[in-house]
Amino acid sequence: MANLEFLLPDAGEGLTEAEIVSWRVKPGDTVAVNDILVEIETAKSLVELPSPFAGVVAEILVEEGQTVDVGTVIITVAGPGSAASASSNAPGASAGPAPASIPSEESVALVADAASSISSEATAVGSAAEDKPGAVLVGYGTKTHAGSRRRRGGAAAASTTSTPPSTPAAPPRPLSVPAASSAVVIAKPPIRKLAKDLGVDLSLVVPTGLAGETTRDDVVRQAKQASVFRNIQTPEWSDEREERIPVKGVRKAIAAAMVNSAFTAPHVSLFVDVDATRTMEFVKRLKNSTDFAGVRVSPLLIMAKAIIWASRRNPTVNSAWTDKEIIVRHYVNLGIAAATPRGLIVPNVKDAQSLSLLQLATALEQLTITARDGKTTPADMANGTITITNIGSFGMDTGTPILNSGEVAIVALGTIKPKPWVVDGEVRPRLVTTIGASFDHRVVDGDVASRFLADVASVMEEPALLLD
Repeated sequence: MANLEFLLPDAGEGLTEAEIVSWRVKPGDTVAVNDILVEIETAKSLVELPSPFAGVVAEILVEEGQTVDVGTVIITVAGPGSAASASSNAPGASAGPAPASIPSEESVALVADAASSISSEATAVGSAAEDKPGAVLVGYGTKTHAGSRRRRGGAAAASTTSTPPSTPAAPPRPLSVPAASSAVVIAKPPIRKLAKDLGVDLSLVVPTGLAGETTRDDVVRQAKQASVFRNIQTPEWSDEREERIPVKGVRKAIAAAMVNSAFTAPHVSLFVDVDATRTMEFVKRLKNSTDFAGVRVSPLLIMAKAIIWASRRNPTVNSAWTDKEIIVRHYVNLGIAAATPRGLIVPNVKDAQSLSLLQLATALEQLTITARDGKTTPADMANGTITITNIGSFGMDTGTPILNSGEVAIVALGTIKPKPWVVDGEVRPRLVTTIGASFDHRVVDGDVASRFLADVASVMEEPALLLD
């Protein structure tokens, strides 16, 4: 049998090129159907490409770091019965007539189906796996719960942290010693790494997890660097006077999208200060609810629900502009800005309007895991209708966000912090935030934009409106 050619497929919608990031095989390796051959970087994500056929790797035609067009032959595989397959000593030798290639349409279909399956499995496994540091949804953080079960009281609780039977029991701690100083610290590896990076002694951290574990928030709070913990260390200046970074992959896609949005859609921005005290109280109640045990809950969840509700009341903000018509969507694919080591991406929750609060919280958490692991697919980022960006996670009060391409509204949530606020004629300390939003003025007029933002603010001030 002649060598089979593997053509770079369109792993997304309208992909034209991709960069070869890393090969998972080498000449002479035996591969089976669905074995991962290579990892590529598309416009906005890393994608693992599985093999659509079985055999022995004959030749790798594209080096790592190269960018090639869709349809380019990147690797050949000797099928069963070929000379190369029969002899591992000459994996690159040709056998018989000139190489025959699988039709590109068939190859693309095989790879797309396999990739879709792998992506689904990765997401399912990721939600149950140990947390790993990495990408973080803007304003959403990483998963910190060690489990979904609540800590039991009395002896049952003590047994969860007791020493092994082979180890003599430690004497009771004096009452004057804080509980946080115990030698037994329950914390997942990512939390321990975060503590190490921040210079935090875990034995001094008071844990707040349901099972007595130390959470990410506990570590950040101890470090007193909640808004700037990424910038704890200042590196030395490099000996090189300049560094040149090629504009490609994610950065190239971000640049093109931002320029297109900024210079195509006439932006208009509005801002409003909001008393978010009741939202924070509501978030606290959800965290203590058995229904939400094991699920990450933050003010972003309430903001997401508020935008869905406000979009139903002001459907124009959930539209798309074309030269001939305005497309008003009666569904919400809610985009959440995600800051990853590879750049900004905006995955979205499909049909978010049909999800309950718990389902929405779970969907947001799954987006976090997928983005953190670098498994966000082009399909996850396609067809968004409206976006949230939470700059408050970086300690910023507000900003003027640029529209995500194809959308006409984006909402920015600022940091939530104590401020003096007038309540019933008296100045009181309240938890206040600033909500900003940008709109495409070709579609959204000032009155619609104002009503929409006022609706979002009203929910953040009184979450009980979510029950409407």
